[in-house]
Amino acid sequence: MPRDRGARMGGGTLKDLGKDASVWRLFRFIFRNYKFRLVVVLVCILVSSLTSLASALFTRTLIDDYITPMVQAPTALFGNVGLGPDYGPLAVALIKLGAILLAGIIAGYAYNLIMIFVGQGTMQKLRSNLFSHMQTLPLSYFDSHSHGDIMSVYTNDVDTLRQVIGNSLPRLFQSVITLAATLVSMLVLNIPLTGVAVGMAAIMYFVTRKLGGLSKKYFSERQRNLGIAGGFIEEMVSGQKVVKVYCHEEKAMEQFRTINEQLRKSVYNANKIGNIVMPINSNLGNFGYVFLAIVGALIALGGSESWLLGGLDGAALTLGTLVSFLTLQKNFTRPVQQISNEINSLVMASAGTDRVYALLDEKPEPDEGKVTLGRSDDGSWDWQSEDGGRRPLEGLVSLKDVDFSYVPGKQVLFDITLTAWPGQKIAFVGGTGAGKTTITNLVNRFYEIQDGTITCDGFNVADIKKESLRRSLGIVLQETHLFSGTVMENIRYGRLDATDSECIEAAKLVRADDFIRRLPDGYNTVLGADGGNLSQGERQLLSIARAAVANPPMLILDEATSSIDTRTERLIQEGMDSLMKGRTTFVIAHRLSTVRNADYIMVMDHGRIIERGKHNELLDQKGKYYELFTGNQIA
Repeated sequence: MPRDRGARMGGGTLKDLGKDASVWRLFRFIFRNYKFRLVVVLVCILVSSLTSLASALFTRTLIDDYITPMVQAPTALFGNVGLGPDYGPLAVALIKLGAILLAGIIAGYAYNLIMIFVGQGTMQKLRSNLFSHMQTLPLSYFDSHSHGDIMSVYTNDVDTLRQVIGNSLPRLFQSVITLAATLVSMLVLNIPLTGVAVGMAAIMYFVTRKLGGLSKKYFSERQRNLGIAGGFIEEMVSGQKVVKVYCHEEKAMEQFRTINEQLRKSVYNANKIGNIVMPINSNLGNFGYVFLAIVGALIALGGSESWLLGGLDGAALTLGTLVSFLTLQKNFTRPVQQISNEINSLVMASAGTDRVYALLDEKPEPDEGKVTLGRSDDGSWDWQSEDGGRRPLEGLVSLKDVDFSYVPGKQVLFDITLTAWPGQKIAFVGGTGAGKTTITNLVNRFYEIQDGTITCDGFNVADIKKESLRRSLGIVLQETHLFSGTVMENIRYGRLDATDSECIEAAKLVRADDFIRRLPDGYNTVLGADGGNLSQGERQLLSIARAAVANPPMLILDEATSSIDTRTERLIQEGMDSLMKGRTTFVIAHRLSTVRNADYIMVMDHGRIIERGKHNELLDQKGKYYELFTGNQIA
């Protein structure tokens, strides 16, 4: 089961979010990359918020200065009877209000458009950072994490942040600004009613705080279960053939039902808490509106000669003031409701942000090497030290007293000592799990040894830059992997500056040219995912051709012919011998016939080298190698 990266179970309030380091890291990341645009957004939000207040305050002017005088004394406002009403002042006021509201509409459109750009840009940068950082992680990270769970960070978690940046953050800013401006306006209109409104808002905040305390836990569980479900689906898709071979469809469906049910429960719990906040606050807001209307009516009917019953400007509570205040009360509770809703979005984003930054915080594989690989004037390979010194690359590889453990406390290699002289072919044989592949993984520093030393041409491999070390070692892995693209592009993956003719020569060398030319478009045939339209043997031939075009000084062949039939194996053996000629080569093979001509054969058993020598020498010893080669058990 994938490990839950960074899913903390804190509360879901603004206070808790304020303590969430990953959320603040995200905010700093956004501000650092889009500082100017965010300033423009804040200005637009301010304009949009103030224009909505202007329309609410205009209600008082409309009622008190125009409607009420008309009702009480029509001629005072519209002139003498028979001259007709004069709507000029009202029209001017409405035009001014229309201009203000138009500015608010433009400002609202502008900041939404900018935030879409900021949101998508942030997602692009985050995904780029995630992918770039992922390239620096050691293989041990991918061994211990489900690939589907890692993919979920790129999809589910990052997309959660997009929704928050594009929608929740601007709404939150707008709500805070509107809340502050509305509070000042309400105090100016009427102090007692403002106190009632603030009290209702405090109740809404208390309810939100209590409900929000459960939100973070369930949203974190939701994100974790999304990763688990994604990992399981990815495994089932890639292993569908194995599922069908062993008739495990029912078992797979049963497992998925369990995982899917866990996901359903976590999503249900997260949405249950998140979705009840808005209706509760909405109803509280409606109750507050009715209560304020009653209190305001009582104050208006009773008179408000005292400033205690009026506003900061000492104005009485008129009908227009009451209507305007009730409109402002809607503007006051709406931001409180929006803040409550956006807290849930931020909580959900917090869970996703934790996982994103947990991946970004994973330590890259160490590389303190200073020796690099280069070419001398005559085109030969050489090692170049930091002080400018050069040493020819000869291919002398030595392991001395090497111990290694994948997991602390479970040692898999013991006291491995061997020397591969330049141009020699060293073969490793032994049962599954004996440690053959592990040795080659240590030579190219896919993993770091716990004890002992590994040197290449006298340099400790820890002192050689990993990029240079791995460029010096061409590797054909037991598990082939081809990328989406043409056959030519997959061969060229071994050396990106290789010409078409060089790629074709490499394919001919390993006897892949014949089957490639029989493909529908030859070297331009487009391969499906992982070369799904080729046989396993054909995929492995392309993998060998990829190593051949790289033309490395040294080679590691990890079961390079394991998926090739005996006839094809004989055909490519000559090409393989040509490829290995003059190169220090490490060969891992279960087919002992392929290593008979090795300079030295290392027989592995339970992480130790128990026999070493040439083919005939080992047969004469009649030990483990004799048993493996002949199939005869030695008593």
